[in-house]
Amino acid sequence: MKRIQSGLSLIIFALTALLGVGAFLYPFWLPAVAQSVSAGGGMAHTADAALILTVIVAICFAVLLVEVQSEAVSAKAIALMGVLVAMNSVLRFAEVAIPMPGGFSPIFPLILLGGYVFGARIGFLLGSLTILASALITGGVGPWMPYQMLTAGWVGMSAVLVRVPLRALRRAGAASAGAEVALLAAFGIFWGFAYGMIMNIWFWPFAMGPSSMYWQPGIGAWETLQRYAVFYAVTSLAWDVVAAVGNALLIVLLGSAVLRILRRFHRRFDFAYIAAPMHEVQPAHSPPAHAPRGQGALAPAPMRSRA
Repeated sequence: MKRIQSGLSLIIFALTALLGVGAFLYPFWLPAVAQSVSAGGGMAHTADAALILTVIVAICFAVLLVEVQSEAVSAKAIALMGVLVAMNSVLRFAEVAIPMPGGFSPIFPLILLGGYVFGARIGFLLGSLTILASALITGGVGPWMPYQMLTAGWVGMSAVLVRVPLRALRRAGAASAGAEVALLAAFGIFWGFAYGMIMNIWFWPFAMGPSSMYWQPGIGAWETLQRYAVFYAVTSLAWDVVAAVGNALLIVLLGSAVLRILRRFHRRFDFAYIAAPMHEVQPAHSPPAHAPRGQGALAPAPMRSRA
């Protein structure tokens, strides 16, 4: 059963990766589409955002089904994930009500920590559904939302990678609670930049501007990367520095406490029911049903002679 679930998980993650690569990069492969949108003055991905959103929601449901079928107790883990999604959605509402500096957002540390503790499937759901629920609350629904859901899902799904260097540190005898939090903070810094780099691509092929920092059909891959690097440095780098520092700061300040809470629930939910063998349930030499309590089977009474 576990092999089947692992196989399904790999299929789901592969579909997610293929969907993301296709959704973000297809304007580079179909330049006529990007040119027509730019010439018409429309917003990027207005024609395909609904389809991509539908596919992402379907993937989320598939992940939920796999998670629920994994163990009977997974329903409790799903309920906890719903609570975490609700909490993160409130944090994003607070972020909209009180604008944060630069690209800082308080939702990503919890996505990272949740994915790190509960695994890639829960991490993907926590990231994607946080964006979906918070967008409905804050009114941030638009053609950019499916791309935010995909990228935030990747943030939570990839958090389990932090376990690899932590295991290496433990084998070397250098692991500690501080090292774990430091690794998670470093991963938060990485995603502070990576999230912005990825999200820019959803509109960059459709944007128009100076040729030194905007894409044009017909240019090579290396020149495309050079122009995007210039575009990112000019428009987004300072914004993402604040996001990366904010992620690391929140994880350093609150990471240990949040990890203890999440692991406490994870330990309570992470058990499996194993039926005991029949010879342990019923002893081989059990007393008959009519025997008095506390006594074994009685031998028949000897016959008395009348003589």
